[in-house]
Amino acid sequence: MSEPVPPLPPPLPARLRRILELVYGVDGVVEARVWEWEAGVAVGVRPSASSSATELLARVEAQVLVVRHPGEAWSFGVLDD
Repeated sequence: MSEPVPPLPPPLPARLRRILELVYGVDGVVEARVWEWEAGVAVGVRPSASSSATELLARVEAQVLVVRHPGEAWSFGVLDD
């Protein structure tokens, strides 16, 4: 008998999907996570071995300017292992 297939997770909201698309479009990002809550957004990235984390975060921040709302707090950081 075959194992039951777990249910698919719910689809991401369009804005979170767009943020992830923009972040993954930055050269040097090998993994990304995005969290959204009432007053803000947090973005965590894992840089490639050849990328500087500081420089990569600056490029990611510049890339997502198009989806930021006025007055919204954003934070950016590097994902730990």
